[in-house]
Amino acid sequence: MKRTANAVWNGSLKEGEGKLTTQSNVLNNSIYCFNSRFGTGKSTNPDELLAAAHAGCFAMALSLILGEAGFTPDSLEVTATVSMDVDKLELTGSHLVLKAKIPSISKEKFMECANAAKKGCPVSKALSFKITLDATLA
Repeated sequence: MKRTANAVWNGSLKEGEGKLTTQSNVLNNSIYCFNSRFGTGKSTNPDELLAAAHAGCFAMALSLILGEAGFTPDSLEVTATVSMDVDKLELTGSHLVLKAKIPSISKEKFMECANAAKKGCPVSKALSFKITLDATLA
């Protein structure tokens, strides 16, 4: 299986802008720019998209692991925060925050499953920086 996305950039780094289109067209000529990545711009940026991919992948992986252990979550709410050292132009980590509602699961089993998903989701495996997790069971 392969998935594709396309980026087109026009202009200089600070004054230019790009457009992103995904194979599914969920993003279709979606604008990204310097100010959205390094300032307060309202368009998307690569770091935000990586965070969304990590949060979504982690949630799906956790659902799979829970199902294999005999649990069905009522809800898994995941926020991923990708950090960048702007001086080095280097992504430095992804921090996952999980709020879960899972009937009849012990705290120990919950943490075992959450940590397995953190380590095993395909996006986590693709990232070379530190990944941290705060997990709360409601």
